[in-house]
Amino acid sequence: MCSNTLIIIPSYNEGNSILKVITSIRNYYSDIDIVVIDDGSTDDTAIISNKAGAVVLSHPFNIGYGASLQTGYKYAVYNKYNFLIQIDGDGQHDIKGIGDLIRNLKEGSYDVILGSRFLGKDHYKLSIFRLFGIKLFRLFIYLLTKQKISDPTTGFQAMNKKVLKIYTKDFFPSDYPDADVIILLSKLDINIKEIPVVMYPNREGKSMHKNPITVLYYLFKMILSICVTLIRKD
Repeated sequence: MCSNTLIIIPSYNEGNSILKVITSIRNYYSDIDIVVIDDGSTDDTAIISNKAGAVVLSHPFNIGYGASLQTGYKYAVYNKYNFLIQIDGDGQHDIKGIGDLIRNLKEGSYDVILGSRFLGKDHYKLSIFRLFGIKLFRLFIYLLTKQKISDPTTGFQAMNKKVLKIYTKDFFPSDYPDADVIILLSKLDINIKEIPVVMYPNREGKSMHKNPITVLYYLFKMILSICVTLIRKD
């Protein structure tokens, strides 16, 4: 264990991009430990990640994005890390933003730092389906928590061990942890802050938001999860 901070990278068939992601992190933040959670990839994601020097935790088959994150959270808690940064393995997140996330987390009084693609000068282009979902969840979060969160679906985040312990519990979603988790954190009086980060379009065009049926399922599932969160007794 090299530091009290861990970077986790949930990945599924990211063999074309994972090496660049890990290498870039090493170039900028050589003292931070890296764990790749390989969610049952059918390509060489795990092999490449291991050769690049990351610890690799492999699921025997594809379980889901949220489940991959939770594997990383449990690893962090078990190994007693104080801080964790999560970043996607497809290269969409600008590695330089990791420093801003860490600095805001360690220097401030916040438990979670969300990296928002909408707070900076760059204009991130979204499909009409995804933009609708983000605006809908912004509204839900504001109505239910009075917090203005510009990017409720961001996968670029930092958190302390207080939040990690919450995220290792059984209620954490196995597929899409987004607005429902933010609402839960607010309910538990967790301090959340957004900062601007740079994100790039997915170069391979992979996105669940291009399939209308998948989008409808995602919206239905998220609304249902939000309802469950509101009635949950913690």
